[in-house]
Amino acid sequence: MKCLVTGGAGFIGSHVVDALIEDGHEVVVVDNLSTGRRENLNPRARFYEVDIRSPALAEVFERERPEVVNHHAAQMSVRVSMADPMYDADVNVLGSLNLIRLSLRYGVKKFIYISSGGAVYGEPVYLPCDEDHPIRPLCPYGVTKFIVEQYLALFHQHYGLRYTVLRYPNVYGPRQDPNGEAGVVAIFIGRMLRGEPVVIHGTGEQMRDFVYVEDVVAANRMALEDGGAGVFNLGSGRGTTVNEIFRRLAAITGYRWEPIYGPPKVGETFRIYLKADRVYRAWGWRPRVDLEEGLERTVAFFRDRLR
Repeated sequence: MKCLVTGGAGFIGSHVVDALIEDGHEVVVVDNLSTGRRENLNPRARFYEVDIRSPALAEVFERERPEVVNHHAAQMSVRVSMADPMYDADVNVLGSLNLIRLSLRYGVKKFIYISSGGAVYGEPVYLPCDEDHPIRPLCPYGVTKFIVEQYLALFHQHYGLRYTVLRYPNVYGPRQDPNGEAGVVAIFIGRMLRGEPVVIHGTGEQMRDFVYVEDVVAANRMALEDGGAGVFNLGSGRGTTVNEIFRRLAAITGYRWEPIYGPPKVGETFRIYLKADRVYRAWGWRPRVDLEEGLERTVAFFRDRLR
């Protein structure tokens, strides 16, 4: 199949591109390189440096005629969404609508949309959160990710667009940006390997569901074959505190200093982890890489880059 991957030069999207090419699919990447990196691009994919909001996206669809769209491109910073909700909505809602509109016009057979299990639910009523948990986001980013889910359901109902929504946990692994403001594992590793202070925002007892990138890539592969329309959590069903992530990474890297505690980030959920029974029943998906192995692999990747 011919697959168009938005955000295919980014952390997770580039791993998805690699897997699709490995599986024998023809892949087209659309990325504006605002956060994606050229070095992440698979040379066997055709690349278009185009913003998903741009009218030029229509030219890509006209030329390539993709059968599947895998939509990873997003404004994904909670902090940015709080500071500039109009920009967040512009990218995540209007950009996604541009992509959906073109998918309908050009007969795309399947639309895979990446949502956020860490942001759409808000502060949980119960844990782990399943897909029926109330939607009560605490930040504009969570609002925009859920709005697009609703648009997809609407276009499925009226026009028959097949879609799968994957609500991601906290994904970590090779190629995550160690210099960004999201992705605590990569940020900690980068600072630890450089011998720099590590800042934990809040008490460090905030809890997240950490899943290695290889496992979410497996779910994207499975979504490609699913003929229905549905929403699926990806997660381990277990929470890990930021303090625990710090301790494990300090042991792996040999980091000797204590963390510095700063003010908490506004708009972030304190404790969240996800129940993924629905995706297990549908596809047999579950995380295969445990946290210790995943952290060790990620540290090894960044060590190699620093040599």
